[in-house]
Amino acid sequence: MWAYSSVFYQIYPLGFCGAPFENDGVQEHRILKVNDWIPHILKLGADAIYFSPVFESDTHGYNTRDYKKIDVRLGTNEDFKEVCQRLHENGIRIVLDGVFNHVGRGFHAFQDVLKNRENSRYRDWFYIDFGGNSPYNDGLRYEGWEGNFDLVKLRLDNPEVREHVFDAVRYWIEEFDIDGLRLDVAYCLPFDFLKALRSFTGSLKEDFFLAGELIHGDYSRYVNDEMCHSCTNYECYKGVYSSFNSMNMFEIVHSLLRQFGPEEWTLYKGKHLLCFADNHDVTRIASILNNENHLPLVYGMIFAMPGIPCIYYGSEWGEKADKSQSDPALRPCFEEPQENELTEFLGRLAEAHKKSDALTYGAFRSVLLQNGYCIFERKTEKERVLAAINATSEEQICHFDAGCGRAVDLISGKEHDFGGGSILPPYSVSYWKMEA
Repeated sequence: MWAYSSVFYQIYPLGFCGAPFENDGVQEHRILKVNDWIPHILKLGADAIYFSPVFESDTHGYNTRDYKKIDVRLGTNEDFKEVCQRLHENGIRIVLDGVFNHVGRGFHAFQDVLKNRENSRYRDWFYIDFGGNSPYNDGLRYEGWEGNFDLVKLRLDNPEVREHVFDAVRYWIEEFDIDGLRLDVAYCLPFDFLKALRSFTGSLKEDFFLAGELIHGDYSRYVNDEMCHSCTNYECYKGVYSSFNSMNMFEIVHSLLRQFGPEEWTLYKGKHLLCFADNHDVTRIASILNNENHLPLVYGMIFAMPGIPCIYYGSEWGEKADKSQSDPALRPCFEEPQENELTEFLGRLAEAHKKSDALTYGAFRSVLLQNGYCIFERKTEKERVLAAINATSEEQICHFDAGCGRAVDLISGKEHDFGGGSILPPYSVSYWKMEA
């Protein structure tokens, strides 16, 4: 699967393009802005884009009105087809947000229910109680996602609903050649729906990628040969920043050992989960860290641990925003990329990750672990890489059995001699590559 060796770049299009929050119905060709950012995306080392919602919606994108239409605030379907062509010409794959658990109140079928009530041919597309009422005073009650009545839950067990969704997926694959879907709130989607979607998309495009949004629980229930290829690794998302803020590398390494370690009981060995420092739903990593010197180190951890690295637009230069400021604050518009030393460093991490068999597919083993620094191994039959991260402000001298005398740092390109102990400079990341 191509995604397992990729580096993702996430864009929230409505925010990225500066679209108004409410759908004003005014067509603007804003999505073409992505074309201007392609050189920056390539410089960053990303070779896949995950677009948050692009379909026509009521407001924020997750309340869909039309699964086959680009949001009028972003432009036309022809505009987006041009963007897809340009991205593919530059070797960048495309994953769209598939919001299939629910739709917006502006969705045509729900509007028909509001108008025609019991006589609507779409009454069985939703969970409707005609004897109740809603916060919108509709004179009927319906199920919304987690109590949000602007998000009307679909009955995915209804063959007509499923056909409507699958028809839209076919359209985006055949007309735009998209390469995958990120499934919003995948933990709410029925298993039989996920199995049918995996079979359907695989029949249209053999290497079509499905990644589910999962928060807690056993990811293996959703990530397997019948359903999703990957999912969001929220367990390690929290573990990464918390380990640095607490100066306790034991936390993240414990999670990685639990998920990917060498023991037989390891939960997700061989799986490729989506790793991230932040995204459109959480506080920016630069705002949540106590020590700004840890910012590049967080990414050093993410690009070295098992999984698929994903960078959220703007965070590659250290953009700040707190969840308490509201969702729009997390999803801003930037006129142009603001490249700096962090951007350049992430580019080197991305290239190291993509070119290393061990960093993309290797097993995980903890080699040396202290509160302020750690060394762990990624290993395949072809290659070994030791990732060393020092979160302290002091030089650390580490003595351990490296299994060889010399190696090359994939980040700096410098040779490393393990004789006499390895020196970890303050606030440093190294990926030492050696033969397996």
